[in-house]
Amino acid sequence: MGFLGWTAAVGGLLLIMSLASGWISRGPVTTFGLYLAAGIVCGPWVLDLLHVDLVAYSTLTARFTEIAMAASLFITGLKLRLPFRSQSWRVGAVLAFPAMLLTVLCVTVITHYITGMSWPLALALGAIIAPTDPVLASMIAVNDANDDDGLRVALSSEAGMNDGSALPVLMLALMLFTAHEGLSSEAIWHWAWRDVVWALLGGLGIGFAMGKLVGLSATRFHSRQRTVAPSDFLALALIALSYAAAQSLDASGFLAAFAAGVGLRSAEVRVVSQHPPEDLEEGRRPPPAEGMVNPHQRHNMQAEMPQNSIGLMVGDALSFGDTIERLFAAGIVMVLGITLAEHWEPMGLLIAAILFIVVRPLAVYLTTLGIRVPHGRRLMIGWFGIRGIGSMNYIAYAWTHGLHGAEANYMTNIAFTVIVASVVIHGLTVSPVLHWRQARQAARAHKE
Repeated sequence: MGFLGWTAAVGGLLLIMSLASGWISRGPVTTFGLYLAAGIVCGPWVLDLLHVDLVAYSTLTARFTEIAMAASLFITGLKLRLPFRSQSWRVGAVLAFPAMLLTVLCVTVITHYITGMSWPLALALGAIIAPTDPVLASMIAVNDANDDDGLRVALSSEAGMNDGSALPVLMLALMLFTAHEGLSSEAIWHWAWRDVVWALLGGLGIGFAMGKLVGLSATRFHSRQRTVAPSDFLALALIALSYAAAQSLDASGFLAAFAAGVGLRSAEVRVVSQHPPEDLEEGRRPPPAEGMVNPHQRHNMQAEMPQNSIGLMVGDALSFGDTIERLFAAGIVMVLGITLAEHWEPMGLLIAAILFIVVRPLAVYLTTLGIRVPHGRRLMIGWFGIRGIGSMNYIAYAWTHGLHGAEANYMTNIAFTVIVASVVIHGLTVSPVLHWRQARQAARAHKE
């Protein structure tokens, strides 16, 4: 099939997915599950139209997944409008750090003893499949800045932080894999200080500072001009600059992108708090600025209105970021379906079952014992640990940083199989579980 044929096929698929979005949202199969199925159909197992090996093109895979991750992390941070003292932030931090590390350790031990894999590669597998994914988790993430649902906020904040917190573990595994004579104390200290402490704190600090500074500066600039041009490029600029600045300083680019979104949202909260709507009831928190403005007022502001300026800016950033996120996610998941024929490993199904049913729920339960989290919510958080594009990025990162050999290929095949299993299983269960939860909440509210 030639270029025009593929162009028509892609256009037709996107048209069908767009027209059927309502049915898909109410059905048992998610949009990403359908894109995965389309990739499998085009791959060697069915029509044999395309052969793509993501490992063979690991550098290109790393770049595309980085773009998708950075955009998704930024949008995730921008949608989180809760104050930092909120318990949901605390739950997210516990999930992103202690729960994630416990998951890595459990997967490492189980993989080593079940498969006989070496400890460094078992640790690498644990780091690859432990973090939840901010892109594919959009099905259960916060819908908008008004969404303060405890389950969605906890999963969103976890997904925003744990890709940055898992990368140092993968780097340690690669150091152990490539070190033939063991690691010196100097190397371990260098890893702990630069790749753990500075990478995490530096990434969060750089991203948050850039997001808030750009948000406040752009608001003042546009407000004084009494006009706001479309700000979709502002989102792209913040994503690119925060990620590049953090990476160039050896900090976490993923955490910086997430924190940039949080910083821009912090700027919006500050502006709206200083210029609240006139009809706001006393004691109530001002609503998000993007919900209070009319996009048609973009070019006819009669006075300096900072709240309108930042509302238009945040609204444009959310719209642009969502489009970029969905576009890259659709393409990457389709390619995952194509490459599955090259990296299928049945052992991955056993590892996936242990991870989804035992390890993840147990890690969530143990690390949240000291926090007031309802039992049902704790169970759902434990189940909805979706793996996806972040794990694919880690696979590509490993192969571009010294991973090689037959055993490494075996580990990679297990990781790809776990990712596909997560897309399918979590995708099939997300709608029924959320509908059941919504029905329970409605019944409880009616009873009260």
